Amino acid sequence: MSRFARAVSARISLATSCRLLLAIIGAASLAACAQSPVGRQKADLGTNRQAAVQRPHRVAALHPRPISRVRVPDRDAKQTASHGVASFYSDTETASGERFDKNELTAAHPSLPFGTKLRVTDVSSGRFVTVRVNDRGPYVRGRVVDISPSAAEALGMVDKGITNVRLDVVR
Repeated sequence: MSRFARAVSARISLATSCRLLLAIIGAASLAACAQSPVGRQKADLGTNRQAAVQRPHRVAALHPRPISRVRVPDRDAKQTASHGVASFYSDTETASGERFDKNELTAAHPSLPFGTKLRVTDVSSGRFVTVRVNDRGPYVRGRVVDISPSAAEALGMVDKGITNVRLDVVR
């Protein structure tokens, strides 16, 4: 056998033995994981499923920005929901399932229940309009509400596109 043939066979046997060693280490680590206490805890959850259900989790991709929860006010009290930027939009169907009508005074809000009446007040001019929440949104950072084109016209913001507003929950 030549020196070249011996060198090639040594390399092949070294590569084969390295692969075999990696396979053995991988199998041993998998076997160790199967007998770890964490594996036993997961098996114990089958008997106590209520504990797993009571801990809700949050998916970051579904909530790219924190949603501020607004408490529904008492019937007699009037509560300021939030301050921020409003824009207007048009769509074909709303999240509530009803067809979008640009002539109705409606709005999209991220967390208020459908049917909630909001008083949207333009901070700079003092003009206000009462709208009904029937959609979800806005999906632009920094905006608190999207209103229909007819509500935007009532506020006088059609030419500006966006405006600073105060939201008050009416009922």
